[in-house]
Amino acid sequence: MSPRARRLSSKEIIKLLEAEGFEHVSTRGDHYKLRRDGRSIVVPLGRDPLRFGTQKAILDAAGIDVSDL
Repeated sequence: MSPRARRLSSKEIIKLLEAEGFEHVSTRGDHYKLRRDGRSIVVPLGRDPLRFGTQKAILDAAGIDVSDL
């Protein structure tokens, strides 16, 4: 069984996505939207750390493997 990846804050997830080439599209309320190649990702702001399921869903949608963290 592989160990769980550490839980990241919203700011850390955004930095990771921007490093992967995602660009900021808009911010509405407490949601930060990024886009790359027609793929949109929405990250809830102000969560420290994000819940593990939310983090996994964001990384899966971005095509980033959790084991890379």
